[in-house]
Amino acid sequence: MRKPPPAPAVRFRVDPAYVPADKAARRMGLTPDQFVECRRRLYARGFPVPDETTGLYDIEAIDRWRMRQRPDLYPEVQTAMPAVEPAPRTDWGARFADAEKTKGMGERFARAERTRRAKTRSGDDGRA
Repeated sequence: MRKPPPAPAVRFRVDPAYVPADKAARRMGLTPDQFVECRRRLYARGFPVPDETTGLYDIEAIDRWRMRQRPDLYPEVQTAMPAVEPAPRTDWGARFADAEKTKGMGERFARAERTRRAKTRSGDDGRA
């Protein structure tokens, strides 16, 4: 039986894109306990929330948020256009329930229902 080839002597470091809360705290110069204490206030100021699946923080989003807090020091990070809010996240169960609800309604009614929901999400209720 042959031995597998030896591992190369040079290994490349791979920096993670997502980090746990204690690493996010260190990135902000806080202890994990301090981070837990002021997490709600940070979220209120637009601090990136952790990924809903993994619970990990996007390190680049943290850095960009931090730079946006000081436009006098980082003017290149400021956007000229207003930020577009992301579409609300729905899980597969909610999507399936919506599809089942509109399944028997007929195509015309389903199209009207989708239009109504899109207007509701955008804040346009159709009133003058």
